[in-house]
Amino acid sequence: MTPTHDTDVLVAGAGPTGSTLAADLLRRGLRVRVVDKAPHAFQGSRAKGIQPRTQEVLEDLGVLREAHAEGGPYPLAGIHLGPVTAPWKMQQRGKATPDVPYPNILLLPQHRTDAILHRLLERLGLRIEYGVALEGFEQDADGVTAMLSTGERVRSTYLVGADGGASAVRTAAGLGFVGETDDSDKTLIIDCTIDGLSRDRWHMWPRASAGACPLPHSEQFQVMIRLKPGDTPDLDHAALADRFRALTGLKLRAITWVSAFRPNVRLVEHYRKGRVLLAGDAAHVHTPAGAQGLNTGVQDAYNLGWKLGQTIAGAPDSLLDSYEAERLPIAAGVLGRSSELYRNLSDHRVAGLKRGDEERQLSLTYRGGPLAPADTPATKTLQVGDRAPDAPCTAPGAGRLFDVLQGPHFTVLAFGPRATAALPDLAWPTGGAGLRRFAVRGGRGIDSDHLTDHTGQLADIYGIDGDALILVRPDGYIGGVVTTDWTSSFATAAKHLTPR
Repeated sequence: MTPTHDTDVLVAGAGPTGSTLAADLLRRGLRVRVVDKAPHAFQGSRAKGIQPRTQEVLEDLGVLREAHAEGGPYPLAGIHLGPVTAPWKMQQRGKATPDVPYPNILLLPQHRTDAILHRLLERLGLRIEYGVALEGFEQDADGVTAMLSTGERVRSTYLVGADGGASAVRTAAGLGFVGETDDSDKTLIIDCTIDGLSRDRWHMWPRASAGACPLPHSEQFQVMIRLKPGDTPDLDHAALADRFRALTGLKLRAITWVSAFRPNVRLVEHYRKGRVLLAGDAAHVHTPAGAQGLNTGVQDAYNLGWKLGQTIAGAPDSLLDSYEAERLPIAAGVLGRSSELYRNLSDHRVAGLKRGDEERQLSLTYRGGPLAPADTPATKTLQVGDRAPDAPCTAPGAGRLFDVLQGPHFTVLAFGPRATAALPDLAWPTGGAGLRRFAVRGGRGIDSDHLTDHTGQLADIYGIDGDALILVRPDGYIGGVVTTDWTSSFATAAKHLTPR
């Protein structure tokens, strides 16, 4: 990086995606600025479902306890059919297991998710610059010069657009946004209080195309009203209350936020153009069904953060190309699933209400991508590119594997005596993310460089029955499986991930 750079990464957009990225970059010691054209933080409930995989991301960032304290479980649905209210379980509530500690979706209004991440940024020393829009940029081989609405010109090594579906970064980059927006299909979303409505159900009135979800730790509901084609709603609060009373017979009051939502289904043609990258809604927009959009954006950021850090430290530029190669297919699949759920809801099909394992995003994998070739070694249960599961174990300051993995580093686990003997000889550069090395052993005892699999579940979950090295990426995915030629094979697995 040349001395002319004002910052390492300029992030446009302070929503969940941009905030997650900024937090991950800051803990890597990088210089970051976050600008947002809005005058203040988002104030509505909008995206309210935090999927299990995203909860794991929040735990790695150290804020999951706050999220659990401010959120709550999804209630049963209550389907109003005339005078009858039928209970309906949208999704099975699972029990935590050794490999999946957070099996259920968390109900958390978006403004609270934002606030939790913004408090984290404050603790890390970053102040979000609200009321500052990105008006354009120029890039060259060494960096990006961004023009801000304040008149300032900011020179950064990389620019990331996390600035929503109408992304100024994407537009200025000239990247196509392929898909459709149905202007005839609109939904009102209202944060409000409703008199006389129980808070133990997500109430749905199918004939009125309306619903009301109780928001945790408040008196508020998130109300959604599907509009008929050609219906132009009056957003005056009194008019909204009259509309809701006409549909349900209930009194709606104390409105704090309202939005008229049009379902977009769009995917950017490329996630990267030189030193400019896109994440979250700037790269893909979804229907609201299935609680996928915010989660996919947060996981974009989680995938991108360590790759930016490594590239700035000197890793091959191809590592940044892997961001699009890994995340674009995921976004395309999520778009298809959320659109399917939305179509079922539009047709009043029960299938549109069901949620299952696919929405939890725990089984998403990068197998077959540039960092996880299909011909790499595998264990009995895992392949390179899979999510690294949790497991019981003990190590200094840790009572489970996720405690060991938490942080911006890579982790290598050595199973068996031959793999353990190779640990000190594994080459790793001094720049970029560090490598934490652990020898896995059975029985009891805790040593500084040992991790104890006292129940045997770690080896079982990871499918290990012999000697093996397991390399875990900073974003919690398997980066390498080595079963022979320890030092040379490990060097091969790591060479695309680390600075030269």
